[in-house]
Amino acid sequence: MAKKSISLSKEFLKGLWDDNPVLRMLLGLCPTLAVTNSAINGLSMGLATTFVLLSSSIIISLLRKVIPHQVRIAGYIVIIATFVTVADKFLAAYLPEISKALGPYVPLIVVNCLILGRQEAFSSKNGVGRSIIDALGMGLGFVFVLVVLGSIREILGSATLFNIQVLGDWFNPWMIMILPPGAFLTLGLLIGLGNWLNERKVKI
Repeated sequence: MAKKSISLSKEFLKGLWDDNPVLRMLLGLCPTLAVTNSAINGLSMGLATTFVLLSSSIIISLLRKVIPHQVRIAGYIVIIATFVTVADKFLAAYLPEISKALGPYVPLIVVNCLILGRQEAFSSKNGVGRSIIDALGMGLGFVFVLVVLGSIREILGSATLFNIQVLGDWFNPWMIMILPPGAFLTLGLLIGLGNWLNERKVKI
């Protein structure tokens, strides 16, 4: 029983760092770069993606022995698209400003490599409980990177964090940070930092 608990713990934690979808596997980079000009946008996209990942993982794990192997990818996409539609309509109905800010990138969760990749590599081969743990770990790892990336860009580009002023008038915002080049630069530095920390961990 203890061994199983440790295994599930590792299953969850791998998505937060060792197999982080953005920093380690470089998945889901399109929304990561496109919507993280603010922390709230990064958080919203991360949570929407996590909802879709978790929901589709549960359904696909339940149906893994029912979906024919020949049409599994098409089946996965239909299931994923259903939950993407739910997330998109929820944001449009209850959080219209965030929905407008995220634009077409919520519907594009359907083709996010992170979502489809976890279904093919994990949920279709494991039970519901383990699939939930995997989806939560990967989803929270994705949220973590998007929030960190959005926070750095918002602070340096707008002098705010979650739309709250955090730097005084003495600070001259770096406009490049809320533009596409700022996204590439910040993400590159975060990936480099992650690789450096992993190298130190291996040496230790």
